[in-house]
Amino acid sequence: MTDRPVALVLHGGAGAVKGRDYAREIVHMRGLAEIARTLLNEGASALDVAVDTVRELEASGLYVAGRGSSPNTDGDYELDAALMCGPDRLCGAVAALQGFRSPIAAARAVMERTPHVMLAGDGARRFAEAQGLEAIDDPEAWFTRAGQGEANHPPTERLRHGTVGCVVLDREGRLAAATSTGGVFGKLPGRVGDTPIIAAGAWADETVAVSSTGQGEFFVRTAAAARVSFLMSLGGASLEAATQAAVAEVGALGGDGGLIAVDRQGNVACPYNSDGMKRAILHADGRIEALAFEG
Repeated sequence: MTDRPVALVLHGGAGAVKGRDYAREIVHMRGLAEIARTLLNEGASALDVAVDTVRELEASGLYVAGRGSSPNTDGDYELDAALMCGPDRLCGAVAALQGFRSPIAAARAVMERTPHVMLAGDGARRFAEAQGLEAIDDPEAWFTRAGQGEANHPPTERLRHGTVGCVVLDREGRLAAATSTGGVFGKLPGRVGDTPIIAAGAWADETVAVSSTGQGEFFVRTAAAARVSFLMSLGGASLEAATQAAVAEVGALGGDGGLIAVDRQGNVACPYNSDGMKRAILHADGRIEALAFEG
């Protein structure tokens, strides 16, 4: 094992609304970052930490992902997730998955147990069942609809949204990204946003790991997550400049949201153009901070 710095950023979505108290979420995110710090310092892989962190975010019911998701207009819960491993660019995703507690666990199973990148809809459901993943017996009892405060907040014409994600640099210099969502509020059945689309909702390579959160249609239209890497590796941009440019491109099209990113030197960035973004950061020097708005 090499003696490199470790770093991590996690997010609970860029749908934070000014005036709302996010004390519970901040405590929760800080706790997850502390656990991740211990695991990474003990030699855990970036992929394991990214997936485990997102699974805990899903299970908490505090964010618009996993247990905290909101139903579509038919009253069904269709969830999306993706992950990507930087060293070999292996990736996996599920879209419009119904009936299972951890979409990110299903995405990892797609990556590790199939030759595919994405499974969707009933195919994803049948695959998750065949893999023995944990099912939801009673959706009405399981889902908490955590993000209704964001959903009901004006402006009503905008797509209210929520996502969770995590990007990690481990002691071997490996990068990984994972993202999971319940989608936008009031979405049509079958709607798929950026989260399960590699290059839009998640990206990891030898340069940087990125997780997106926001109005997914705009992140798809700009390939926002991969854009960060291309600006860095091909254009020579710094992490800060590349992430700011990617968010600016989303904003130029009329979208809102943000990105979290970590590069192979342990630099971190988390720009957004929305009111706020729930996030926690493990810096390369070991410091942890957690916040929903500007500190």
